[in-house]
Amino acid sequence: MKRVAQSPLAIVVLGLVAAFAWSAGYDVATGDGHAAADGPMDRATATQVTEGARAQQRRNEPPPPIVRQGPRILRDPAEGEMGYDISIEDRDGHSMDALHRALRRAERGEGQARLVFYGASHVASDLFTGYIRRELQRRFGDAGHGIILPAHPWPSYRHRDVDMESSRRNWDSEKVRGGTRDIDHFGVAGTYVESDRAGAWGRVSTDDGELGSKASLFDVYYLQQPEGGSFDVFVDGRRTERVSTAGEGTQGGYATYRVPDGEHQLEVRTVGDGMVRFFGVAVERETPGVIVDTLGINGARARYHLLWDDTLYREHLRRRQPDLVVIAYGTNESGDEVPIERYEQRVREVMTRIRETTPDASCLLVGPSDRPVRRDDGSYEDRPRTHQLIEAQHRVAVQTGCGFFDLVAFSGGPLSMVEWSAADPAFGAPDHVHYTRRGYERLGQSLLAALLEGYGGAGEAAASSSVVTDDEPDPTYEDGNGRPD
Repeated sequence: MKRVAQSPLAIVVLGLVAAFAWSAGYDVATGDGHAAADGPMDRATATQVTEGARAQQRRNEPPPPIVRQGPRILRDPAEGEMGYDISIEDRDGHSMDALHRALRRAERGEGQARLVFYGASHVASDLFTGYIRRELQRRFGDAGHGIILPAHPWPSYRHRDVDMESSRRNWDSEKVRGGTRDIDHFGVAGTYVESDRAGAWGRVSTDDGELGSKASLFDVYYLQQPEGGSFDVFVDGRRTERVSTAGEGTQGGYATYRVPDGEHQLEVRTVGDGMVRFFGVAVERETPGVIVDTLGINGARARYHLLWDDTLYREHLRRRQPDLVVIAYGTNESGDEVPIERYEQRVREVMTRIRETTPDASCLLVGPSDRPVRRDDGSYEDRPRTHQLIEAQHRVAVQTGCGFFDLVAFSGGPLSMVEWSAADPAFGAPDHVHYTRRGYERLGQSLLAALLEGYGGAGEAAASSSVVTDDEPDPTYEDGNGRPD
């Protein structure tokens, strides 16, 4: 090849050939078919040249815009029922395939299906996620509650179908906030509890209900750090081990305890010889079934994920072995002033990291809920930014191969929260931001139907399940002034 390039005659000949090929290709591409017929180029070659020209043109063009058609209605609402059962929107109808494969394994008694829900106060209440956990475990098996902090990071912190209690003093807690600027080791849930004082204790126990009544494995997540302190572990009231969290570097630490499958209790108690930081305790069973992790923080935004130490974030998420990762944010962001382009970029960064960390899992974005603006005269108007967030999340979902669930479409469209709050019994809270317990159960019912669509009719069966009748608003939010916390 080198010698050909150095020959003057070869250069001239190659130039003439290239010029002729370009001329013939131009004639074909511009529709002058007679030129190709009269020349030495046969029909097959002409077709190749034409397709090549068109392919090059497509490569030079920007990608086509994402056209959103909106979700499908899976079934008409029953009389007196609020909201709609809607489909998950995605690129090709296969965003939940990994979840469905895991559920099939669980149903055959061959494995577990693990779901991880991240979000703000809607998720933190563990009401709609708790509904999904219960229904999936009734059908596919109870494989344990999932991960929960061993002590209260805030007063209203709670999970369904698991018991927890802790000393009210001696614990400090931290979570990612709007004013957080420094990246920190926030762990799997974006929040932690810690203490350097002796006697701070936290206790997690199996529940006495139909579900969550058994465990066979406790996995304690803590931070290993220089000059870290120690904690004692008690299983069913008996001291089992003293764990030192001291180490040369700062990294994740784990203490795992296996017990006979049944009712159990695990307690951690600090010794007081240094700082001990806990990220959670996983309560599980080594049996086929479903595990649902609820990792919500009141007032959180999607971008907060970028403030969690990247190495520990990925390590913890992989340890949870999710078959579905759900990101449910946007209601708080509807009141922010961050440019929508910047918002979309951050959400894409969050989802990209999740996809990189758990490439074999399904993923889902749950959009913001309806959050009307109250006028001075007491009436309400729509909040335009909510719809910008919805479109941005939908674009990110399609681009990253995830699904998207539209909360505003689920509830009935813009200003639907006014109707939900005025209903008797109420489905929306008085602040027109959160739902009542009944409303959260309805959300869980609809989202579960969407998750199971295409799974042998299980979605339709789940949609017909009854909801609770407790009409009290969700107590997770605390400020009472109509703003998400």
